[in-house]
Amino acid sequence: MEYRGKYSIFNINKVKTYPISSRPNKVKIDSFVRCEEVLRSRYEIPPQVRDKLRELALHMVEARRKKKPVIFFTGAHLIKNGLSPILIDLIKRGMVTLIASQGAGAIHDFELSLIGQTSEDVPNALPEGKFGLAYELSYINETLRLANAMRLGYGEALGKVMCDESFRKMVLKSVLKEGSPENFKYPDKSVLAVAYRHNIPVTIHASIGTDVMDEHPSFDGEAKGGTSGRDFLIFVNEVTKFNKGGVALNVGSAVTGPEVLLKAVSMAANVGHPPRGIITADFDIRPFGPENMSNEESYHYYFRDQKSVVTRIPNSFGGKGLYIQGNQKLTIPVLYQYIIKYLEA
Repeated sequence: MEYRGKYSIFNINKVKTYPISSRPNKVKIDSFVRCEEVLRSRYEIPPQVRDKLRELALHMVEARRKKKPVIFFTGAHLIKNGLSPILIDLIKRGMVTLIASQGAGAIHDFELSLIGQTSEDVPNALPEGKFGLAYELSYINETLRLANAMRLGYGEALGKVMCDESFRKMVLKSVLKEGSPENFKYPDKSVLAVAYRHNIPVTIHASIGTDVMDEHPSFDGEAKGGTSGRDFLIFVNEVTKFNKGGVALNVGSAVTGPEVLLKAVSMAANVGHPPRGIITADFDIRPFGPENMSNEESYHYYFRDQKSVVTRIPNSFGGKGLYIQGNQKLTIPVLYQYIIKYLEA
């Protein structure tokens, strides 16, 4: 990127990359859950958590039967934990109307689609100056550069590069190296690709300097900001449809998901579409402190997911907030079991 200010900047063109095929990864697609096995399994969770999941599943199914929105905001760990097949099945069943994540969620999904593996070993890569510097991450930067020129969104662009051969050729024209993959091996395992095919928006709410492809010489901050900015407006537009109910889930996002939802709700209310009767659900492993949501002396006050998603938003608009405490490797499969049960009832 060009800079003409008065300060010294780092010369990003000096950064060296290496082939992604040589990178050890901790997560492989073969280890992902299989939906049919999830439905047959028994998960041990506390009864009060199970009751909340049963209630949430019923709210979600009723919302979709009434053609109300169901937004699913997820952090990156849902992908890394091998749970994306559940989200993909919910897309195919029409159970979600928008999926949102931050940059890391998109990166893990992208890598899994490209090579069937993700999640490098950071402690081993960092001392060698290799963390985040697999060359093929430049595919994302080039995708966003072209998408920004076309005025597309971030999530849509990544889905498009996986599913649209002509667009993929445009991307690879300037970044493909000998030995690098020319096609995505597992697009059917990608949330981004499956959602793109089913016309379900995936919005990526990115920051600058937080994602590994920001380390690359191909990084274009204007493209990243422009495409993610459009995604935010797609997200807000979906929130305006909550004026007569709907469900918003926040799964494992401690800051980005709650803050994006909070701003979107305020914007929707500002233009005459307050989310009346909204049902919100927050999934996290930390204890919940509802009595401290107004106490700035308590650490619970500073948990944005508990304060905004579970408390402030539903309380402001006559809705209900659910806090689902537990390991998402257990809670998300149980939620899925109840959703399927109610869909088939």
